[in-house]
Amino acid sequence: MTVRFRRVLLKVSGEALMGGQGFGIDVAVADRIAMDIRDARALGVEISVVIGGGNIFRGVAVASKGGDRVTGDHMGMLATVINALALRTSLTKIGVDAIVLSAIAMPEICESFSQRAALAHAAAGRVVIFAGGTGNPFFTTDSAAALRAAEMGANALFKGTQVDGIYSADPKHHPDAERYDTLTHDEVLNRGLAVMDVTAVALARENRIPIVVFSIHEEGEFSRILTGGGRSTIVSD
Repeated sequence: MTVRFRRVLLKVSGEALMGGQGFGIDVAVADRIAMDIRDARALGVEISVVIGGGNIFRGVAVASKGGDRVTGDHMGMLATVINALALRTSLTKIGVDAIVLSAIAMPEICESFSQRAALAHAAAGRVVIFAGGTGNPFFTTDSAAALRAAEMGANALFKGTQVDGIYSADPKHHPDAERYDTLTHDEVLNRGLAVMDVTAVALARENRIPIVVFSIHEEGEFSRILTGGGRSTIVSD
């Protein structure tokens, strides 16, 4: 079957792992996302993943209450490691070889990130899961996803969200919001569309990486979009 992209990076929000819970990790959801990744790999697509930590902790929450933003962001980075380990567990349960690479050194738990190691693991057929964000405070996991996509030479950055594409406003609160099938990176930036942060979109634009926004909650949607179907918004120049 013909696929549109052969090497992709999938950004999964921490909130997606909560499922119907108010906090933490719903193992059934992690398992379902793992199966979607497995099915996409069966199409011959090389996949790496960046995962957020918002289901456990957000660094900006500390700063908003007068705390130290750097410390808060470090705590958020640790949350992404927890989520990455959970996703790796779900993948290995269904026979998918996966590795967690962290931007923060913690050798007793997972390998440290380097581009050389990441490319070597990908070449060996493993799903590479990037944890720890960029390893620096003040940068979101969206920015980490764009950075890792560039470092991996990805053909596209897939952003799994709560809705099926990019809208002019939050469709949950604005039912009449306009939905876009295609946009350019500049249109996303100029219109202030809150699909990814400005740094992430600009980095993707500079490296000519399309951003594909889709619903992470639709089972099988990842593979459908890869093969030309499904429902998404594609940001590309």
